[in-house]
Amino acid sequence: MNKNILSTVVVVALIAAAVAWFTRSGPSAPEAPATGTEVAQADISGRTGALVDEIVFTQEADVGKITELIEAGSHHVFAQGITNATVFRRMRDSGRAAYDFSYGSTAELSINPAGPRFKDGRINPFHVPAIREALNSLVDRRHIAEELYGGLAVPRFLPLTTAFPDYARLADVARAIEMRYQHDPDGAKRTIATEMQKLGATMEGGRWMHDGVPVRVSVLIRSEDERKRIGDYVANLLEDAGFATERLYRTAEEASRIWIVGDPYAGQWHIYTGAWISLSINRDLAGNLSYYYTPRGRPEPLWQAYKPAPELDEIADRLQRRDYRTWDERQTLMTRGIDLAMKDSVRIWLIDQLNVWPRARNVDLAVDLAGGISGSALWPYTIRFRDRIGGRLVFATPSLLTEPWNPIAGSNWIFDNMIMRALDDPPLLPDPFTGLFWPQRIVDAKVTVQRGVPVIRTHDWLSVDTASEIRVPRDTWIDWDAQAGRFISVGEKHPQGVTARTRTVVTYESDYLDRRWHDGTQFSLADMVLPWILTFERANERSRLYDPSYAPTFDVFQRHFRGWRIVSREPLTVEIYSDQIYPDAEWIVAARAPSVTPWHTLTLGILGERNSELAFSSNKADRNNVDWMSLAAGPSLRILERNLNWAREQNFVPYAEVLGTLMRDGEAAERYAALSEWHRLRRHFWVGNGPFYLHSVHPVERSVVLRRYADFPDAADKWMRFTRPEIPNLELDGPMVVVSGEPVEFDLRITFDDRPYPEQDIESAQFLVFGSAGQLVFKGEAVNAAEGRWRIALSARELERLGTGSNSLEVAVTSRRVALPAFASHAFATVPRPRGTAMTPEPRPRGTAMTPASRTHVAMDRTHASGARHE
Repeated sequence: MNKNILSTVVVVALIAAAVAWFTRSGPSAPEAPATGTEVAQADISGRTGALVDEIVFTQEADVGKITELIEAGSHHVFAQGITNATVFRRMRDSGRAAYDFSYGSTAELSINPAGPRFKDGRINPFHVPAIREALNSLVDRRHIAEELYGGLAVPRFLPLTTAFPDYARLADVARAIEMRYQHDPDGAKRTIATEMQKLGATMEGGRWMHDGVPVRVSVLIRSEDERKRIGDYVANLLEDAGFATERLYRTAEEASRIWIVGDPYAGQWHIYTGAWISLSINRDLAGNLSYYYTPRGRPEPLWQAYKPAPELDEIADRLQRRDYRTWDERQTLMTRGIDLAMKDSVRIWLIDQLNVWPRARNVDLAVDLAGGISGSALWPYTIRFRDRIGGRLVFATPSLLTEPWNPIAGSNWIFDNMIMRALDDPPLLPDPFTGLFWPQRIVDAKVTVQRGVPVIRTHDWLSVDTASEIRVPRDTWIDWDAQAGRFISVGEKHPQGVTARTRTVVTYESDYLDRRWHDGTQFSLADMVLPWILTFERANERSRLYDPSYAPTFDVFQRHFRGWRIVSREPLTVEIYSDQIYPDAEWIVAARAPSVTPWHTLTLGILGERNSELAFSSNKADRNNVDWMSLAAGPSLRILERNLNWAREQNFVPYAEVLGTLMRDGEAAERYAALSEWHRLRRHFWVGNGPFYLHSVHPVERSVVLRRYADFPDAADKWMRFTRPEIPNLELDGPMVVVSGEPVEFDLRITFDDRPYPEQDIESAQFLVFGSAGQLVFKGEAVNAAEGRWRIALSARELERLGTGSNSLEVAVTSRRVALPAFASHAFATVPRPRGTAMTPEPRPRGTAMTPASRTHVAMDRTHASGARHE
């Protein structure tokens, strides 16, 4: 275990304490499968694809109704994690509801930094980094976690998820920064006053005035969950600091039109109560700085208003590209980048949540330990009724069709993406319990990294080797000529040759190109190549598809991309070269392996953007005053239908010089005919290849219907091993009173489902001993004593050093089967040795003494963090 595991111990110990408290009169985790599971499992044999026949998504934003809806049998799953303690207790006590936990959601304040003045001439105080930075000390994160979230959250300060590995790796750095930004409202107000005066504002009657009018701050507050209370709390703090406030209560869709789609320079809002969720356990958070603090993060107008300091921008860029040679260099960049991010503070991280995901007791599905149900990549492959195969299942989701759906720059909302994931079938899928990837449509991957580059491999489905130099073959595609409509090879662009830090060779299933889209048409290599062409076209200023908001993202890509080529068509084998690395080789394969998108549906969007009728991104849509493209619903469909009719008449193939060589004879006519029939039946243009297809979309009624794709090739039980996370159960026993100066032993039992947890799957079993003042005195590793049993021995010298009084033994166990540690604690008292009793001879110490500096480090509260999709 990493030497800084202590930070994670405290974070998850806080979460564990919350779980234990809230579940003390009920199960602390979802119950084991009912006895009918064996019957249902037998019925699965021979079935392919999804285990239910139809899924209906309906919009329901009132979390207070969820238990009642599940008990009534009208709904089976809720697609948002619950953080309301009262609702949780009601659900816990229900006879028909069950629940799962996840740890990857966070709440924050998104700050509008546009300025120094808005378009109407008003000053924007939050254009000043120092005022944004002061908000960190103005808010009391512990109050938010304990009072507003009822204990189902822990404080968070940094752009790091503390239940994920990177937070533990940087625990000392994190703690120092958190101490600097601890709750200090008076200090925050002094900083705000100094900066406001520099802007020419004056304090009159307890209110900041500028140009003769009060400085008013608009707080955009999400109204569906605890963020309503956060927004009111923050507005109150701002009023205490001298600002007039405007409280804008909005739903997800209403807020999206303001903070995501709207122009930040229009000044409609200053602060938004944001929330994010990691869709899977993110083992490498190096990209967070670029995503959350630079224009490279997203194409939306808000991100394009970010102007990070040059040093922060450079570090964020290097970390996003993984431009480092050693692990120590990476940690140095992370340390400095986090510090600069806090000074920038376009986001004020508040808390990380313990999310409770409701479902009916007779429903099973794979729930991601980070992303929960809505973030799980495997939910479409595993969802089922326990007592039957097939049937109709109803999801409730707080927001539906929140933003337009398109596969290039469409909706980033978690609830939209959750549905989209059921419609597509990627080459690899993330393990919901470890975050490592497993193959779905590939049979082999070979990763070669430059010697000395810090990369590890965990699974044996891929191989990793090293080379002193990786030369990129001359026929590899590295760029695109938009005018000529063709790829540019390495030999053309770099006659002297080029090298890369990684080479990834991916071999797909032998029948991959024989598979069919939901509209019945067969795959072709054009489905893989067209998305690559758009990668370059959208960044080319001379292309009609050029999107300035995409340029920062492409710039990062271009600086690490070293080319790709198709090595073989049967079996399909692709070779990709890049300077970007990830600590885990499995992540390198997932990031490099090309996926497919139906070229004929993309073509309709390309025509719409070329004709200035639609735009893939919200930024370009606003700039060109056209609709943000949706293939699923809305006014875009009329334009797409017109483009389909024209393309069908012309037998049109975009970039025909390249794509024409990758298609079968007659493919264009076949595709357009099938898509016309698809649209006639479905009234939308979303065509996928996943276990479900998009049957119908009902924007007015706020419902979406998915149906099982009967021709999906996989056995229905392929991913069923991921239905329940094998989080170790711990039992820690030992004496409650020990004598100072005498050795003592404690017994640790590690099990799952009352069976011993295999020793080979235990990565570490670390113990921590805290003294009577709450200080960490020493730590060490438990020793395996027998199957499922571990021994913790404290020597006589260690007990003598501990002194007398009440103490605590904390154990953190990490498993190779799940990423989250398990915890147990045992309180014991140390009493003085009777007079005249000799001290037991000192054996070799098992624990590691902590320095005084370390002791002060651990007594503080911790945080919990991360994000990838907004809620």
